Amino acid sequence: MDIRAAIFDLDNCLAAADEAGEALFAPAFDAIRAANHGQLAQAAIADCWRHALDVVARKHGFTDEMLHAGWCAFRAIEVTQPLRGYADLPEIGKLPVERFLVTTGFRRLQESKIAALGIAPLFAGIEIDAIDELPRRSKQERFAAIASRRGWQPGQVLVVGDNAESEIAAGNALGMPTVQTLRPGVPPAANARWRIESLAEVSTLI
Repeated sequence: MDIRAAIFDLDNCLAAADEAGEALFAPAFDAIRAANHGQLAQAAIADCWRHALDVVARKHGFTDEMLHAGWCAFRAIEVTQPLRGYADLPEIGKLPVERFLVTTGFRRLQESKIAALGIAPLFAGIEIDAIDELPRRSKQERFAAIASRRGWQPGQVLVVGDNAESEIAAGNALGMPTVQTLRPGVPPAANARWRIESLAEVSTLI
């Protein structure tokens, strides 16, 4: 294949979403419980580590009050300690193609993770699909724009991530080859073209 670029996801692809500790999201979970008579399903908590809050809210039937409370709390959360990411993270720097990072979430939180990991130099461009900003530009729109700006065909851009419903679906919709990273706790995605257990395997697909 004539791969010119690779677009990576962040959470549960380059670093575990909960690497900073489960206490990171505690203020948001407490706020959501307080807006729901002290109740918050464990399944919803688990989903918050893998999906954006608006997606979790729709899936679990949050009331407007629950979503608003969680939204306000999440907007204030940020990582303040250094993060290491997965052990294979340095493999990205060895890839002989242009590399991009596109991540979805609250802007302050995602920017703090990127800073804590110190990974900005690995990428030609970094974009945050900030769910707390308007107008919202989805991952699919961002992937298409990256390819268009450089004059690449969809088949020349590899999409690497963990989430079947987010970056994998977006890449597939555009005709970009997709690669799922099978990190601990990540269920295999039937819609990914390839599935890998280490970022070192990405080089074999280029």
